[in-house]
Amino acid sequence: MSSTKTALVLGATGGIGGAATRALLAHGWSVTAMRRGGGATAADHPAGVRWIEGDAMQAADVLRAAQGAQVIVHAVNPSGYRHWGQLVLPMIDNSIAAARSVGARLMLPGTIYNYGPDAFPDLVEDAPQHPATVKGAIRVELERRLAVAAQSGVPVLILRLGDFFGPGGGNNWFAQGLVKPGQQLKAITYPGGKGLGHAWAYLPDAGETIARLLDRMDELEPFARFHFAGHWDADGTQMVAAIATALGRPGIAVKPLPWFLLRVAGWFQETPREIVKMRYLWQQPIRLDNGRLTAFLGAEPHTPLGQAVRETLVGLGVS
Repeated sequence: MSSTKTALVLGATGGIGGAATRALLAHGWSVTAMRRGGGATAADHPAGVRWIEGDAMQAADVLRAAQGAQVIVHAVNPSGYRHWGQLVLPMIDNSIAAARSVGARLMLPGTIYNYGPDAFPDLVEDAPQHPATVKGAIRVELERRLAVAAQSGVPVLILRLGDFFGPGGGNNWFAQGLVKPGQQLKAITYPGGKGLGHAWAYLPDAGETIARLLDRMDELEPFARFHFAGHWDADGTQMVAAIATALGRPGIAVKPLPWFLLRVAGWFQETPREIVKMRYLWQQPIRLDNGRLTAFLGAEPHTPLGQAVRETLVGLGVS
């Protein structure tokens, strides 16, 4: 891997963007990261990143930050499920335009929102995308625009992932649902139904997968899509058990997520209202088929669940 390879990461302060940034640096890439609110300080992490001020909603900012980049990692999303209708598509349009201008490959960490029940339980890359929500429809349109861009000379890489967990990732179901960052845990809250499988993506493994794919991007198709299997909790008990074991509290209480209270709160606030719309993803088993990924890479990076959960809890300050 040549040290002259440069990547622009949008969303580097977030969970998947930060994981991709750290992995790319470890693989010898030079990384530029754009963020709003000024330049870097000594407290910024990871070390070795060139920070640049800018806004992903401003096409000129993205283009300026992308100069010299061979890859643009588009890992920026509206926080708390807010304002997707106004932000998601303009931001991807700006990244597409910048990638086209500088001749970069555009990399997107994907979600499973694109798919509806007709594609479950085993998700493959080419399954029909009939989303069940407005957010899913937005993601379908986002990927449609990427496919059109790939046909017109902008190479694209999509790595689709399950629910994130990991140190440094706070805007996800693990950190905002199952546990409480910075606190001693009194009970584990679980959003899913009994006996239903769920797919989890450990952020360092996901970042490493992105770096390995980009190390070999010259071998990728113009519109390359892969699924990341991550940790498959076959019945919804393995993640809970791993948390209890990591805390050394095997008898810790487990309680269901109060969906009804979220629905009531959603009458007044956008975030709980949008969270409730995602409940269908916890009401049926959904597993990502990584056959295409392992055929290309040979193996998917995989940290044992116990170790991954321990590192996540330490990173979140959960005891």
